[in-house]
Amino acid sequence: MKKLLFLLFISCPCFAAEPSPERQTELRNLLKNDCGACHGLLLQGGLGSPLQPQDLTQKSDEFLIDTIASGRKNTAMPPWKPFMTQAEITWLVNLLRNPN
Repeated sequence: MKKLLFLLFISCPCFAAEPSPERQTELRNLLKNDCGACHGLLLQGGLGSPLQPQDLTQKSDEFLIDTIASGRKNTAMPPWKPFMTQAEITWLVNLLRNPN
């Protein structure tokens, strides 16, 4: 039972450590420049779908995290897992949902 609770604890995105302030700046730049290249500079859509908070309400965190980490087959969405940790991806999803 203790092992199961420990595994749940470490696998839950809500317990992931935030990236350092420097890495947060890098991730914000990545979001603006790399993601913005397809999703629009204001993330209002383009080749990729819009990423504004109101556009994400029907999408679960798990779906968004998986999409960023693994990409989407047969689309232009690449996997970002080689470049970001799970904690960084989770932080980015939280930023997309709460940009201010």
